[in-house]
This record gives sequence, structure tokens and C-alpha cells, in this order.
Amino acid sequence: MRIYLINTFKSKGLGFFIGILVPFFIIKCRDEVKTNSPPAVKDGMVLIPAGEFQMGSEGDQARDDESPNHHVGVDAFWMDQTEVTNAEFKAFVDATGYITTAEKKPNWEELKKELPPDTPKPNDSLLQAASLVFESTDGPVNLNDFGAWWQWKPKASWRHPRGEGSSLEGKMNHPVVHISWYDAQAYAAWVGKRLPTEAEWEWAASGGKKKAKYPWGNESVTEGAPKANSWEGSFPYQNTLRDQFFYTAPVASFEPNPFGLFDMAGNVWEWCSDWYDYTYYEYLEPKKAINPQGPEVPYDPYQPYLKQKVMRGGSFLCNDTYCSGYRVASRMKSTPDTGLQHTGFRLVKSADL
Repeated sequence: MRIYLINTFKSKGLGFFIGILVPFFIIKCRDEVKTNSPPAVKDGMVLIPAGEFQMGSEGDQARDDESPNHHVGVDAFWMDQTEVTNAEFKAFVDATGYITTAEKKPNWEELKKELPPDTPKPNDSLLQAASLVFESTDGPVNLNDFGAWWQWKPKASWRHPRGEGSSLEGKMNHPVVHISWYDAQAYAAWVGKRLPTEAEWEWAASGGKKKAKYPWGNESVTEGAPKANSWEGSFPYQNTLRDQFFYTAPVASFEPNPFGLFDMAGNVWEWCSDWYDYTYYEYLEPKKAINPQGPEVPYDPYQPYLKQKVMRGGSFLCNDTYCSGYRVASRMKSTPDTGLQHTGFRLVKSADL
């Protein structure tokens, strides 16, 4: 939650931190979908065919919460080809007057309900409308000290992505950021869509390819032409800008995956509908899971008081020395009232809608 970020910012860190309409088709197979045909695109969404796949990862970069691999099946669904942009989110705000979480003053009485007992109230100067903004360091730092590159900046929000004085000028086609899970839910209700489940997201990111490590395949992110907006160089102090972007990139700046989806790796982390449970894959593994909706309650042994939602896809800050978040199976989590400079979303809807 936001207050957790405030309290840990100076001590322990954050604690987590596409078209032509072609004939409608659904291809269902056991492990891999043939993707020779052009993807079906409608109203900025692409049809993701039904399929079955091995969810999770047990590779050399896999984290404990990505295993064991387990068999999952998902029905067909439509998914936004790109992340929701500033222009799209602005249309929502203009129409509804919606105020995002980052633009509201935190309510201490509500926030402390999910904090460890006896957590002291932070200084009132910190309890103001604000969000976390990335600032590169002067040199190497302890990569476990997230507070070394995140700053709690008053008035930072989707309107002011780098804090007071920054704007969206020239960035209307960039993904909207500083978006909490609640903000994403509000936008989804307005447009008549929903957030993807974690299983839907991973299947879509794989492009129907069996054992694909990344949305583009298995070639390293550092090999060949740039494939995603990520951190290239030494994180968090030196970015070579090989991909030409330091912060967010305009959506669809890189090649789509086989399903016709852009930016399923890098740019911004994307919210999913599921609660985060560190051990969820362990009790799904013995049986075949069809359209899993995630655990009923959240669980994180490292942050037991926090109720967190799943995030997927990595961001412009991901680097192999730090998080490798652009891997298809990579999982991240955060509390639903948290937004950061690299947090956005895309939406889905069922194929029969």
C-alpha cells in the first residue's frame, strides 16, 4: 500500500517493487498455437485464441514464486494490442471527473489497518498526494535498496509523470503511468472491459509458442535489434539508450509478438486481476487448471501484512542484473492502491462479447 512505500522508502525499500479485421477464428491445441494467419483485430483489440500451456518457469532466471510449472487452459478472449495510453485515460477523466489514487491525500486511518501493529504514523508532510518517481543514481548501489532510485514526489501523478512541473506534452501516445489497480478497475468499468487474469496475460505474452522465454522468442534481450523498452547498461546509474528510450516509449514502438500484441515486455508493468499468492502455483500444479482466477486471498511470506495484486511484463527499468521482468513467466506484485512511474495496464474482454 502507499503508506508502506512511504514507511519503507528510506529504510527497507519498496518491498516489491494493434489493424485489418480478418475472419474470426479460434485455434485450440495442447501446447502451441499456429500463428501463420494474421491476427484478428477489432477496435484496437486482438483476438487471443484458446489454448493450453505450461505456466511458470524453472529456468536459470526464475524466481521461487514462478514454480512449479503447471498445466493451464484458457478460453479465447480479446486483448488490447497496446497498453492504455495517456490520451485514452484522459478521455476517461474528462468524461467522468475521475481522480486517481496518486492525486488523493492518503487516509492514515484506512492505511494503518493493513500495516504491522504499532506502525508509527509518518510525518504529515509525507501524507499528501504524491507518487514514486524514478531517479537514476550517480553510481553503483545495493540493488536490494529500492529507495536508492525511487523518490516520493508530491503532485506526481498520471498528469505529471516525473513530478510537479512535468507534463504529458508529446506523450499522449505513451502508456499512462502512476496508475493504481483501483484506477485501472475504474477505467475498465467505464469502457466495458476487465483486467486480464494472470493466466490470460502469460498465455497472451507467449504468443502461443511453447517454452518461449520472452514474447519474441528465446533470443536474449541484448542480442540483435532492440525488442523492448528496458534498461540497457548498468542499473540504476548508466543507460546506454540502445533502444532509444530512457523512460516510457510510445506504445507499439517495437515489433509485436506472434499474437499481434505490442509491449508485452518492458515499457510499463501491467496490472492483472488476481491477488498475489507466493505459493499459488504449488497447489495448482497437481491438477489441470482451466481459466484460473487466482487465489481467493493474497499471501506473501515476506510482507505478510500486505494485500497485493499481480503485475506482469516488466518496465523500462528492467535489466538482467536486477529483475528480468520482461520474461513471459516473470511475476511482480504490489498493493492495489500503489502507482509508480512505471506502472500501467491493458484490458481484455471475453471472446463472446
